[in-house]
Amino acid sequence: MERILVIGGARALGAAVARRAAKDGYEVVVGARDLAAAEVLAGEIGATAVRVDLQDESTIAAAAERLKDGVDHIVTTGSAPHDVRATELDRDKLLAAFTAKVAGPMLVAKHFGPVLRPTGSVVLFSGVVGWRPGPGSLVKGVTNGAVEYLARHLAADLAPVRVNAVSPGVVDSGAWDRLGEKKTALLSKSAGGTFVGRHGEADDVVDTVMWLLRAGFVSGETIHIEGGARHKSA
Repeated sequence: MERILVIGGARALGAAVARRAAKDGYEVVVGARDLAAAEVLAGEIGATAVRVDLQDESTIAAAAERLKDGVDHIVTTGSAPHDVRATELDRDKLLAAFTAKVAGPMLVAKHFGPVLRPTGSVVLFSGVVGWRPGPGSLVKGVTNGAVEYLARHLAADLAPVRVNAVSPGVVDSGAWDRLGEKKTALLSKSAGGTFVGRHGEADDVVDTVMWLLRAGFVSGETIHIEGGARHKSA
């Protein structure tokens, strides 16, 4: 049985990936900053939980030590949004955003490189805003764009382990539920900004992640899952 570590696996798209992987017969390890939340999900799907905080290298090292008998796949969905204009930037939040998307996954590669089995893979998470510049999305755009380059360079560095990224558009993953009634308007606007005339669903992203785990001749790529939104003019 192949083992998969899902970092950020206690909520939203990470949890959706963990649930599908368990259903598909993988040995799932749910990694999250909130260990209690990871343990709840792990209990529901027959997985195990481990604390992984991308802002804290010691937790990454400890997780790698715990899983030193081998990991086949790692999926990391971590993020730390800082959605402000350039004149409003907070240095600590800026660094946290880059750590979640770029430096943290590099440190995962550092500690899990010796643990990853050579036929395995790493899947990083980017996002459509990396290709759609706009006011207030400076940090999110640059960090998501950087993930594309991270996938290419990690693929070369960790070879033969495959490294790829997925770049979702606006997806109804549960992350937008906090908006209440505004969620419907957001999803409707997103649908109008695609070629396919709808917003994304969690399964759109999860299907792609699961395909990448098995796509043995794909490495260093970024797969866009946003209905063509980055190609459509506003």
